[in-house]
This record gives sequence, structure tokens and C-alpha cells, in this order.
Amino acid sequence: MAEPRVPGGTASELSLPCGESIDYHDLDMGLREIACACGQSHAVVMDVHPLSRFVPEDLVTILNDVVETTDGAPFGTMHIMGMVMEEYPDRVVSAEASDDGTVGFTQVWLTDDHARRLHEVVVELVVELMEHAISHTDDDDATAEFESQMLEFDVAAFVDAYRTQREFEDEYDTPA
Repeated sequence: MAEPRVPGGTASELSLPCGESIDYHDLDMGLREIACACGQSHAVVMDVHPLSRFVPEDLVTILNDVVETTDGAPFGTMHIMGMVMEEYPDRVVSAEASDDGTVGFTQVWLTDDHARRLHEVVVELVVELMEHAISHTDDDDATAEFESQMLEFDVAAFVDAYRTQREFEDEYDTPA
């Protein structure tokens, strides 16, 4: 795992929410989390990570079909991380690296939370998005069915099962 550096002010340096700093050049595209000098782990997300890292492909397809984004791009990791940053602005830092040809990503986010907690946050935000969408329907049966299913939905259990199925310990995980 990459180790955070002492603050030095380089353009590729990110000040983490915990107060430590890291150079994004030290991040590997397969990285999901870093061990930090603060003693905690921080989640790492890059724009090249598919949204299916957090939710099943069939849900990603539905989100792409029903969510109209302001940039016209399919709803994906950039959008969900924007939602995370909006919800928790003091717990997420990001860097734009599109002009840096030495890394394989254009955007990177690091969170104060470890990767599993970030996964829960993302699933919670997707559920909120779905709740908002269903609130705009005139179909009372669909609304009742959705609400019934959400009463039984356990975010932590879903994340445990999904992470086990996706084998997140391996940097070569594939869509479920």
C-alpha cells in the first residue's frame, strides 16, 4: 500500500482530511484503500473505477437509463463521488490529474473513511436517489412495492455480500 508523505506543497500532493498528505503519483489504479500515517485507512476512488465497484451492473444500467446528468455522460463514478462530496464535504479530498500523463486516471478521490464504509455511503446515496425518483411516479403500487423492499433492505448486509462476491481483496476484481 502507498504510504502518505510529509506535506511539501507539490501540485500532485493531496492534504487528507486527517491532516496527513499523499502524492497521487503513489497511487496505483488497482488500489481501493491506503494505510495512512495517522493510523487509519482511507478509501481511494478513481474515475477509471466503474460504478459496478459499488453496485451491480444491472443497477448501473438502470441508473444510466433514468438519471439525466448535467454533463450528458452516463451516470457513473464521477457522479456518485460528486454526491459523496456534496454530502460529506469535509471527509473527501480530490485531485484533477488530466494534465498529468504519468498517471492512469484523470480524477482521484480519497476519503476519511475506509473503503468498506465508503461503499456503504455510496449504496445509501443510491437508495436515496432511487427513493427520490420513485416519489415522482403516479404509480401507487410501484411506490408501495419499493417502500416495502426498502424496509427489508440492509445496507451493511448488501455491502458484505457484494464485496465477498466481487472479491475486493484482489485488484483484478470484475463486474458481478
